Amino acid sequence: MKSADRIFGRSSFFLAGVLVFASAVSAGAEPLTLKRAVQLALTHSTAMAQASADQQRVFASYQEARNQYVPQVVAGAGIGDSWGYPLSLEGSAPSLFNVSAQSAVLNPALRDYVHAARTEYDATREANKDRRSQVIQDTVLTYLELVKWEKLTAHLRETQGDAVKMEQIVMQRVQEGVDSAQAGTQARLATARAHLRVTQAEGAADVLRGSLSQLTGMPTSSIETAPDSVPALPETDAPDDLAAKTIQTNPAVLFAQEHAIAQGFRARAEHRALWPSLDFATQYAVLAKFNNWTQFFPTKAFERNNATVGVVIRFPFLNFSQRAHAQAADADAIHATKEVENTKNQVSQEVLKLQRSVEQLKAAQDVSQLEYELAQSNVNAVEIRMNSGSAGIHDEADARTDLAEKFGSLEDAKFQLQRARIGLLRATGDLESWTEK
Repeated sequence: MKSADRIFGRSSFFLAGVLVFASAVSAGAEPLTLKRAVQLALTHSTAMAQASADQQRVFASYQEARNQYVPQVVAGAGIGDSWGYPLSLEGSAPSLFNVSAQSAVLNPALRDYVHAARTEYDATREANKDRRSQVIQDTVLTYLELVKWEKLTAHLRETQGDAVKMEQIVMQRVQEGVDSAQAGTQARLATARAHLRVTQAEGAADVLRGSLSQLTGMPTSSIETAPDSVPALPETDAPDDLAAKTIQTNPAVLFAQEHAIAQGFRARAEHRALWPSLDFATQYAVLAKFNNWTQFFPTKAFERNNATVGVVIRFPFLNFSQRAHAQAADADAIHATKEVENTKNQVSQEVLKLQRSVEQLKAAQDVSQLEYELAQSNVNAVEIRMNSGSAGIHDEADARTDLAEKFGSLEDAKFQLQRARIGLLRATGDLESWTEK
């Protein structure tokens, strides 16, 4: 028994040490600021990784088109036996060694293909800016909503504690015969409702903490928000011509414009594929004597080392398939041009909606603030009346319940206003600079 007690005592001492160490580590952990959360999200985001891959792919397509002006050199051999006159192997005479090179020199279609690929690369960069803004917006909104629920949870826990105390007082009054059994049931109901609100708030905070963990790559248990790290949102009124200014800098509009230009180049290239083109071509080969060359050519005339240098000129004067392909490219270019107008209209309408939404939500926040202040004044008044004996504990319970509801409504109104203002910052291209303050 003594040995068992000794072992148990050592285990308890070890466990206590582990708990103290864990507490020290958690106490030394730094809170996650909003700026740091955005930085981690941009680094960890799968959307940004996909955007980078798309940009790399489009740039490789541009290099593929441009490098057709650089000679493509191929070295190898075409070794084989011959019966009768030496026939070609893959378009070349049988040889011990051969080198061929070819490149575009004058190709109007290729020139437009290169311009289209370059413009498409610029369009992809604008699209990636829009994706980057989306990642920042998602991270900021998740962070702010988590801050809201953490603040609301703390307030609801206080309300739950008051409800529990009130229930104890009411149950004592029921036992003394001062209040009815129905009053006791109402008190238990108020406590149950307070517990439900706390549970809902904690659940919402846990879900948001998990979402923030997925965005930033941080473990859920190590996420601790820092509300003071959130910069103040601009309070200045947006100008009336904000929509027109936003269209000039919005990444979605810029992407649509660049894509339309690229489609125009591509359509013109399809038409110019029917134009004449000129390529540089050269070939060198070392022929073998065992391919029966000497049977068909005099020995003195046979030359083992052979080379050809020149140009290849093409006149595609009859190609109905290419003409149809060019007409389809024209339709794609028209579609892309109309898409620019559609995107401009959507962005303009979205900015206008956000402007009006900010105004309405600001007014709604003012209303919620006044209702909360009024509910707080009502609680203070009930407490004064209780001291004078003109109000009972049920009046105080009702006043505090109303105060808790008004506090929740106020926090919801603040967050909705923040959401609208952040959406407006994203539309105007100022969101990332705001997070870096």
